[in-house]
Amino acid sequence: VSPWHDVALRNEDGTLNFVCEIPKDTSAKFEVATGEERNPIKQDVKKGVPRFYPYTIPWNYGMLPQTWEDPQAAHADIPGVGGDNDPVDVVEIGGTPLETAGVYTVKALGAYAMIDSGELDWKIICIRSDHPLAPKLNDITDVERELPGELEKIMMWFRDYKIPDGKPPNAFGFDSKPVNESYAQAVVEETHQAYSQLHSGARPNDGELSLR
Repeated sequence: VSPWHDVALRNEDGTLNFVCEIPKDTSAKFEVATGEERNPIKQDVKKGVPRFYPYTIPWNYGMLPQTWEDPQAAHADIPGVGGDNDPVDVVEIGGTPLETAGVYTVKALGAYAMIDSGELDWKIICIRSDHPLAPKLNDITDVERELPGELEKIMMWFRDYKIPDGKPPNAFGFDSKPVNESYAQAVVEETHQAYSQLHSGARPNDGELSLR
């Protein structure tokens, strides 16, 4: 089973399915191996060395199945920046560590448009749909009301996490502000359509991606 291809993106009630790669309060950089058959979730390796964040991540982090950020497609509101050739990332803010490779039902609340080394790398802000706070969280403004400071914390963490490795901070579109729920849903749909084009063969697979 591929976590990228064989898990549905949406459920009938409008929620999304989230595949957790990196649980809250851990630092090992696990990710879906998009270039390998069945796309196993494994720790990223650079020059033979397993990769870690310089510090633990305060949220659950992972991806949305059946999405893809096309490197050749610039977003209308962020011209000149193509996608990062990966599924769309999720930051799940529920506060309870989840399992690597676990699939969870989540509500999308908003998103940050991170720009990493000249590539657009959306971060969809979500919460587990069975979380006690979920009924109160329906849009990005609700997050600030119920969890004040959390959104800025997310932006700053992703902006700065590469600095200890000697790299510059990441940039963000929209003046480093998160977009709202409806915009985030449009991003999810746009990247799902890009994935569908790739998976069907309508868009050539020139990125050495495993589509089965």
